[in-house]
Amino acid sequence: MSTPTFNSIAAVLETDFHLDRNLLKPDAVLKNLGLDAPAMVDVVSALEDAFHHRVYNELRDSDICGITLQRLCEVFDDITDPPAANGFFRPSGAQASSAATAAHSPSR
Repeated sequence: MSTPTFNSIAAVLETDFHLDRNLLKPDAVLKNLGLDAPAMVDVVSALEDAFHHRVYNELRDSDICGITLQRLCEVFDDITDPPAANGFFRPSGAQASSAATAAHSPSR
């Protein structure tokens, strides 16, 4: 699977949680990747930041540790567009500020 959403989720897991990219397959179960419940709180928070959307309601009835990467992709695909054409976007500091300013500036 190589969609912008999957690539974004994989990038967060690889970069922020030091998971081996080769293990990140659609049918991979998060707990089998070594992520326990406390780590999953951090994973969901990092993904919410990356996608700029909260998914608490979508995941609250799930066994979050038993969720697959495919299901996680579906959750984010259902609520948002992919974060960026390159598959990963996490604005910070000046980038976020200039992006917000540009979004609210009148067109010329």
